[in-house]
Amino acid sequence: MNAPAVCSPLSDHPLRRELNDEAHARPFEPLATPARLSFVAYLHRNASAEQEQWLVGELCAWADVPPPPPGCVHFSTRLGALRFKWARHAEYSSMTVIADGGVAESFAVTALAELPADWLAQLPGNVLHAAHALLLSDDALPTGIEEISARYFGGNDLIGAGLGDGAGRAFTDFRIGPDGFSRYVVGNGTMGRRQAGRMLQRLFEIDSYRMLALLALPVAKSISPELADADRELAELTSAMSAARQDDEPLLLDRLTQLAARIESALSRTDFRFSAAHAYHEIVRRRVAELRETRIQGVQPFTEFVERRLSPAMDTCESVARRQRVLAARVARASSLLRTRVEITHERQNQQLLASMDRRAHLQLRLQETVEGLSVAAITYYTVGLVGYLGKGVKAVGVPVDAELLTAIAIPVVALTVAWGLRRFRRSLVAQA
Repeated sequence: MNAPAVCSPLSDHPLRRELNDEAHARPFEPLATPARLSFVAYLHRNASAEQEQWLVGELCAWADVPPPPPGCVHFSTRLGALRFKWARHAEYSSMTVIADGGVAESFAVTALAELPADWLAQLPGNVLHAAHALLLSDDALPTGIEEISARYFGGNDLIGAGLGDGAGRAFTDFRIGPDGFSRYVVGNGTMGRRQAGRMLQRLFEIDSYRMLALLALPVAKSISPELADADRELAELTSAMSAARQDDEPLLLDRLTQLAARIESALSRTDFRFSAAHAYHEIVRRRVAELRETRIQGVQPFTEFVERRLSPAMDTCESVARRQRVLAARVARASSLLRTRVEITHERQNQQLLASMDRRAHLQLRLQETVEGLSVAAITYYTVGLVGYLGKGVKAVGVPVDAELLTAIAIPVVALTVAWGLRRFRRSLVAQA
């Protein structure tokens, strides 16, 4: 019998285990039937992860169980007869309390009510979704939809469907009751503990992510009048550009710049919310698809409710987001056209200025040539005068020199020499420049 081969140690990527463990993060809680559940989801913008861990640690101390380890983002434990699960997500956190077995025929005694009242008072605000759920045997549910509505939902219209291709049934009215909680009733036909846990978690997440997605709708409604005003102002500016005079261009460009700044400011305020809404909407659709619904006669299914109630709101948000991007692009194009027009005007002015400078340089050259001519005459005059005086002096000492003739001969020689010297001096200056 061959001995097993000994593998050499592998050199792992630094993130290998972290990425692998991500597939097992936030596991579903298996549920026995019957059971009572309470679920709370809140935005954690005012609560840090350390504060939430401390709060969960206080609950663990009440039940005398180990607290969550530092740095964790999800934690589950048993608190006596209860089970507790906490998870921190990108924008919100959730807490689930599960009471297995016992009386689960009504919402009179909820799982959350069995936690200490002083601890519940410390829960962070910004609650976005809170719900109680009953997991019952399907045989324990009334057979008629009207009876289910009357017993658990105050006679409201129900949304519901078969789950897991008929392995169970789920009902809700998607309303917030007087106690601040929504309600779910799930009838378990043939679902196992893990499947039941997955289905309840998906139902909670559908409503949580639906609410998170709808956070963008008030933003879209509030920004629409601002976009309408910006659109009108842009139309006014583009119309004025065609008939604008040269003196009007700087003012138009300033107004366009201010308009672009307002639109960019609106984009920075809303872009994250609209992007997040799109992502949350996709999660809701996936969670609904994972329910594997079968229609119950006379009851609106979850898919239909989401498409009819959530999709129009998301279409509105997408329309506003697209309108913002289009308006920003139009302002950018208008600014570019006006800048091009201003640049052409400046280029024409620069050309005129260069032409004027060229004329001035030509005149200066002419003046310089005139001055050079005068300089040649002046230098020649004084130099020839010195030659004349030199001839007279030489004649005075007895040398036979005709001073007038010497002066006459010196005039062309001196003039040519001076002109040649000045020209050479000017060329050397030009070469150095």
